[in-house]
Amino acid sequence: MSIKGALIDLSGTLHVEDEPTPNAVEALKRLRDSGVLVKFVTNTTKDSKATLHERLCRIGFQLDASEIYSSLSAAVSYVENERLNPYYILSEDARQDFPPEDTRRYKDSVVIGLAPKSFNYDQLNEAFNVLLENKNHKLIAVHQGKYYKRAEGLALGPGCFVKGLEFATGRTAKVIGKPNPYFFEGALDGRDPASCVMIGDDANDDIVGAMSMGMQGILVKTGKYLPDVKPSPPPTALLENFAEAVDWIIQKNQS
Repeated sequence: MSIKGALIDLSGTLHVEDEPTPNAVEALKRLRDSGVLVKFVTNTTKDSKATLHERLCRIGFQLDASEIYSSLSAAVSYVENERLNPYYILSEDARQDFPPEDTRRYKDSVVIGLAPKSFNYDQLNEAFNVLLENKNHKLIAVHQGKYYKRAEGLALGPGCFVKGLEFATGRTAKVIGKPNPYFFEGALDGRDPASCVMIGDDANDDIVGAMSMGMQGILVKTGKYLPDVKPSPPPTALLENFAEAVDWIIQKNQS
């Protein structure tokens, strides 16, 4: 079956901070020109959708903000659908995507994402106490990544803080982002998974998550890729970078 849609990870795959990965800008144009529909999917929880879009455009990529589907997007939908009034451990920028606080109601949940400036004792303790107030109060992890790629190297993700709150409260977090089916179902938006491919640098969150949904998975050796991490099932293809992944897709569709 030919590939009709591509879900493309952002940080570490399409770019690292403010630098595109090799030949990625031109490769994205070629992928679009080949007729493959694209959607940009990310577990990034530090930046709002508007900030992500501005950054990608500034470093040379052409895309519409509506093409970005982030774990923040999915978490916002979850909070709205469940009519929650959370205590947030998020960056100030990411917080802008969520509904305003309802000061007439008690906090009934905790939403946690990547928020380095908020990972301190006082704020984590506040979250701990919100969860202890009522056994029905929910812990919502926008994602629980172990680490992510920065220009100076790998950096600690929110996963250890999510696990700390789970341990202290005895709760199990509702995890929204990759690799969970909830996220991929929203990103696919009704498309046949068998006709789509995921391109990413995270063996578990990107590749195993997508392939468990019936998609193909291309693991790239940029960003947080570590050669010692062997996903199961193995990726459909292991390639140097996003540009090579585009070549692989175009060649597959022409064969």
